[in-house]
Amino acid sequence: MTAQTPLPWEGQPYSIKRHGVSITNCDSEPVQTPGCVQAHGALLVLRPGTLAIAQASENTLAVLGHEPGALLGQSVGLVLGTSGEAQLRAFLAVEPIECNPLYVFSMDGAGERRLDVTVHANARVLLLEFEATGRTGAAAAVEPDYYGLVRKTVVRLQGARTLQEFCDITTHEVRALTGLDRVMVYRFHEDGHGEVVAESRRQSIAPFLGLHYPAGDIPQPARQVFLQIWLRPTPDVSGALAEMVPLVDPDSGRALDMTHCVLRGASVMYTEYLKNMKVTAGLTMPIRHDGKLWGLIACHHYTGPRFIAYPVRAACEFLAQVASLQLRAAEDRGHVEHRLQLDATHQRLLSRLAQGAALSDIAVGDPGLLDAMTCGGAALLHAGRWTCAGNTPSPPQLDELAAWLGDRPEFESSSRPLYVSSHLAAAYPAGAAFAQVASGLLAVPLSRTQRSLILWFRPETMQAVHWGGNPDDKPTTVGPHGPRLTPRASFELFAQSVQQRALPWLAYEIDAIARLRVALLRLVVDKTRPLSMPSADLQGSNDELDAFAFVASHDLKEPLRGIHQYAHQLLESAPPGDAAAQQRLNGLLRLTLRMDGLIDSLLHFSRVGRVVLDVVACDLDRVVDEAIQMLGLRRDQTAGEFVRPRPLPTVQADWIRCREIYVNLLSNALTYSDQAKPRIETGLIAANEDRPHGCPPQALGQPIFFVRDNGIGIAPEHHAQVFKMFRRLHDRETYGGGPGVGLAIVKKLIERHRGVIWIDAAPGAGSTFFFTLPQREQA
Repeated sequence: MTAQTPLPWEGQPYSIKRHGVSITNCDSEPVQTPGCVQAHGALLVLRPGTLAIAQASENTLAVLGHEPGALLGQSVGLVLGTSGEAQLRAFLAVEPIECNPLYVFSMDGAGERRLDVTVHANARVLLLEFEATGRTGAAAAVEPDYYGLVRKTVVRLQGARTLQEFCDITTHEVRALTGLDRVMVYRFHEDGHGEVVAESRRQSIAPFLGLHYPAGDIPQPARQVFLQIWLRPTPDVSGALAEMVPLVDPDSGRALDMTHCVLRGASVMYTEYLKNMKVTAGLTMPIRHDGKLWGLIACHHYTGPRFIAYPVRAACEFLAQVASLQLRAAEDRGHVEHRLQLDATHQRLLSRLAQGAALSDIAVGDPGLLDAMTCGGAALLHAGRWTCAGNTPSPPQLDELAAWLGDRPEFESSSRPLYVSSHLAAAYPAGAAFAQVASGLLAVPLSRTQRSLILWFRPETMQAVHWGGNPDDKPTTVGPHGPRLTPRASFELFAQSVQQRALPWLAYEIDAIARLRVALLRLVVDKTRPLSMPSADLQGSNDELDAFAFVASHDLKEPLRGIHQYAHQLLESAPPGDAAAQQRLNGLLRLTLRMDGLIDSLLHFSRVGRVVLDVVACDLDRVVDEAIQMLGLRRDQTAGEFVRPRPLPTVQADWIRCREIYVNLLSNALTYSDQAKPRIETGLIAANEDRPHGCPPQALGQPIFFVRDNGIGIAPEHHAQVFKMFRRLHDRETYGGGPGVGLAIVKKLIERHRGVIWIDAAPGAGSTFFFTLPQREQA
């Protein structure tokens, strides 16, 4: 960058008619509609179509050579010239500019200064920005290879082995691009406060690395804006502001939305905050993760204004986007060894249960719940009793905590019921009594009806947090509009001891426990006493085979997850232009997901033979209605016609398993159809009515239920094959569907009810699945 020279209009006393920021309205300051711009550039608001000027910043004479009053109502060609207007119209015809500022061209402005011209649109108007960057014509002609610089930076970010290394590279590369005195990665914690986790700085200035700043230092309006923009420059913290003329949109009477304007006037709070730190220029970029604001790349300069050219800002904006996209991968790489270790421990824990260990046994032993998570203690509630390992609250305290957790809305989640906190006492005041051993809590329910749950605890971590100023100090000053909040005048180190807090639970740890809970539910909550078999030896052999299938399936999942994770990382680091490599890696990811689905199907099938049937009075009409509703939830638009010629009876059976039978049969009927509107009949043949074709002896004298469709049908030689595991009569491209396990599960569930199932079908004539559910006593 070349030496900066003063702009001809700097310091001009433009009037600012905005309201001051009061103590009570700090979080409602009009950040997006300030009504003014930073005076090193000018803004014109154009009506779409005509490109007539509806509003102009009051400094257009100094920047563009025209008084704002003389511009209103005129065509933008008055400023750009005929050729410039034609170039702008051609640009608008092909470029996506909605909330997306794009560079159009450069032009000469007043005072023989070069102006970068950018344009974007919001819902109502076009916004044309003219920004003086302080570059001379000679300096503008010699531009570095920003593409090459950014490409090297991206490679370095992709090669970072840990999150800390990733953040360090980010600060170093942004500072190398901008030449600013200090670049920081500023990370937000769960309570909203921020911490400087990485820093690159000029050696002569004091470090900020490790300092914490209260949440109020970055108000909510500013945080919301950073979810919409990628870059916020403030080239001159003490620079003048220029108000819009007129102040509101003359067509709508609304304040102008300037969210995406590079020149948007800076908040009074923000500029005073920077001045208190002796900052003269700033540049801020967001780091986003999963749609949330993870942190900021905050850049400070201390030796006067710093005007950063558009190409440099574009490179920085791209790096901020890359950092946001690569953040999760960097976190994963840093934790991959521990994550795989947790997964391996969980598989061993599940294997103990599959091989006969009781649920209460897993709290202790090798491995036990203490091994399943990095923690100080763990407790398991089952059958009204606590089994504890490590340091935990007392049983009475655990009882009270369990009762409190039972009412938590987090436990009502159908997809992921768990409770996570690293500051339990804040939500559960009674937790202060045992904060020393249990300031952090990760809780998962196993059964709400039986009040079974597992708790992991993390102890209080007494940590000295170094604050950049006292977080409780909020001095005020009297301004032209009365008292208003002023940023802290002192940024001397302030140490605060944080009590009743534990080390936070990381995202991959929470994900691992969520997966463990699902596996435990499948293995333990549905664990059965098997039905009596003709031979005790045969029963034992079948149990061993089921247990083997369960253990083998879980053992297969561990390396499969590792393959999927590594393939995902390779895909993220693949060169953008290598389409063949990306195609191969995407294929590998699809195969791992398919294999994972097949293993899940095998696990489910192995459990069907072991599940205890909860025999109740089942109204089959309601069961079928629920099955249809479940299919409707999974399919956005189900075009099938469901027919029920007469009411179905109430039978003694397991409601959930009966519903699963109907879901699978109805789903198959919808899937294997060549009709525009499949017709599916759920019916009944009474015990005293004629038997259907192919009726086996076991169904004589029994009510027979059926699901009939008008689909593609099945050839007779395949009737027996369709009930076998992983047997599909068509490839996945011809007809959609699952892995080919649905009918095998249906057959096993019906056999668990001591019933029988068979099929009557022919190609092109549809299919009918008949089955019985013999009456049985409620267990």
